[in-house]
Amino acid sequence: MKEIFLMKLGEIVLKGANKRQFESKLRSNVRRRMKPYGNFDVYLMQSTVYVEPMDEEADVDGAWEACHSIFGVVSLCRCRPCEKNLDAIYEAIEAYLGDDLDCAKSFKVESKRSDKRFPLTSIGISQEIGGRIADARPELQVDVHHPDYTVYVEIRDLAAYVHGPAEPGAGGLPTGVGGRATCLLSGGIDSPVAAYMIGKRGVEVEAVHFFSYPYTSQLAKDKVLELARLVTRYTGRMTVNVVSFTKIQEAIRDNCPEEFFTLIMRRFMMEISQRIAKQDGCGALITGENLGQVASQTMEAMTVTGAVVDIPIFMPLVGMDKEEIVTIARKIGTMETSILPYEDCCTVFTPKHPKTKPTLGQVINAESKLDRQALIEEALASVEKIQVKYHDEPLC
Repeated sequence: MKEIFLMKLGEIVLKGANKRQFESKLRSNVRRRMKPYGNFDVYLMQSTVYVEPMDEEADVDGAWEACHSIFGVVSLCRCRPCEKNLDAIYEAIEAYLGDDLDCAKSFKVESKRSDKRFPLTSIGISQEIGGRIADARPELQVDVHHPDYTVYVEIRDLAAYVHGPAEPGAGGLPTGVGGRATCLLSGGIDSPVAAYMIGKRGVEVEAVHFFSYPYTSQLAKDKVLELARLVTRYTGRMTVNVVSFTKIQEAIRDNCPEEFFTLIMRRFMMEISQRIAKQDGCGALITGENLGQVASQTMEAMTVTGAVVDIPIFMPLVGMDKEEIVTIARKIGTMETSILPYEDCCTVFTPKHPKTKPTLGQVINAESKLDRQALIEEALASVEKIQVKYHDEPLC
């Protein structure tokens, strides 16, 4: 019989009356993710998603790699199904796992019998199969505490399944069960990680990027689109709303006190992002802000910049150390792109001595010479919507 994948559900199993809604969403997400790799049958039984290639043309290795980035799965394994009898199970182990056993010095067998009609208990299965392996390989020691290799046997409704150690999945909740949110996506390290972390909670993510040509280059824009593409490996396809921000930044430079430049800029970003979010059916904003990291990320500054919106602002990185953020960026594959030397608009007209403990009244007074709504309407009219998918050609 052919190789299939078993994908074990994470916290979905703890859900109550709405558990089937979560399972249905996960199953549809897996089916969509498998389409680029060929014809796969995807079904769900006993808190496990089964992914079965239906023909020899299916790209099994590509599909296996894609399965690691599907939110809602806590662990996954490649396995060989077989008939539910001891002879078939042992033969499947030798055929499918024999090479791994040849490389080990010690082993054990762990069994799980979810089909209670099977005559042996889980312990009995492990003893019988372990005994056969030990007889066939006298040089291989049995070690039930710290084995070099563990053989897993699962007796399920449709068949028995044998496999080696499982690999960790992406965790979290299935994309689409947590609503929609818009991420303010810059070219830095933090915001792609923030998008990933909120996406992990089942949220569909869109993005807004502020582009200040000619102060920022086409390479900087491409860098952000590439970051979005990398994040879609986990979150699924994404719309990036590119906003022309040059006129707003020049108006701030020409009409506002320098120490407030960044704060006023971020207030415009937040209000424009909220307008786009509401138009696109998103119920929250996502930012990569980290308390105390830069002058605009003090408690007082974040209060002032958040005052212009009336929807939730999710800040998943707010209490993290930079090294923690970098570790996640490396894990999800965005780090190398984030550190490319193409500056975004946040570095344009940066004040030498930014205000770190502003009051709302001070900032409102500092921006009083600006026609905020006219500038916002003009920026919204410039929005370019770009669809991004993981299988697009890389831009960087």
